[in-house]
Amino acid sequence: MSTLARRGTGLLLTVLSAALAAAAVVALLLGRYPKPGFTNPLALFSDPLAGQIFLRLRLPRVLLSILLGMTLATSGAVFQLIFSNPLVEPGFLGVTQGAAFGAVLAILLFGGSLPAIQLSAALCGLSGLGLAYLLARRIRFGGWILRLILSGLAVSALFTAGIGIFKYAADPLTQLPEITFWLLGGLSHISWGELLWVFPAASIGLALMVMFRWRVNLLTLSDETAFALGTSPQRVRLVLILAATLAVAAVISVSGIVLWLGLIVPHLSRRIFGADGRYSVPGSLLIGGGFGLLCDTLARMLLPGEIPLGILSSLLGAILFAVILTRRGFRQ
Repeated sequence: MSTLARRGTGLLLTVLSAALAAAAVVALLLGRYPKPGFTNPLALFSDPLAGQIFLRLRLPRVLLSILLGMTLATSGAVFQLIFSNPLVEPGFLGVTQGAAFGAVLAILLFGGSLPAIQLSAALCGLSGLGLAYLLARRIRFGGWILRLILSGLAVSALFTAGIGIFKYAADPLTQLPEITFWLLGGLSHISWGELLWVFPAASIGLALMVMFRWRVNLLTLSDETAFALGTSPQRVRLVLILAATLAVAAVISVSGIVLWLGLIVPHLSRRIFGADGRYSVPGSLLIGGGFGLLCDTLARMLLPGEIPLGILSSLLGAILFAVILTRRGFRQ
């Protein structure tokens, strides 16, 4: 890429950063109190209740929606580059379904305690990666990437079956509605406690993925070529997978299942920035943050009752995916 092209890409990333910050400010001022619609900033000082809602509920929720979008989109971009598969998304190694299994188990055992749900979902999400890794080592055919993908599909199917069994055994009047609502995803319960629970793991995972973004390009080559260029492909691949899994398990543990975001945003980023991971990965981070913020803002503003976040992300993601695939100039 020429110097002029790099400058243009850097300027675009700067513009996206500024647009995301502006969108966050607008989202903070959108709500149903003191009246539906845009809130006058002066009301935050004149109305104590409005100020408390802004600081204790709306601000952490907006920040977490951005962090959720960044994490899922960046992880999806890294996974798609590592595995050279445009249909890979952050939960394909069993992380998403493992987290859902852990959350459902905690709802059945601990009666919907939020700390228990979050801890169980995070641990089971990470265990999904561990099981996929162990199973991949036992598979006797294909390369390592193929084995890992196949084992991830198998582990996800096992967790899905377990969720189905738990839903069948759940109390239909109390436990089953809570399980269903969690699986649909949402940030209606978010406070500073949930944000502080998620932030360390998610920020560490994001930082590692952004730091190693230039090496992701080498992982798209054969292991022999990458090694000849001075990179240990197995080590870098392991670091990136662990970083992405850690971040995804953390955010899913509090948001529930949010699909399509980690699949569609990397496609959009590659369409804008090209396939070079040095630019498509940070592009995915910024676009994903905006997409997560948009979905959550619509979820709490469109109807009097809150729309599950997973429904909106799937709807908007599927529409955007269809538009991208049917337009000319689509780049993988």
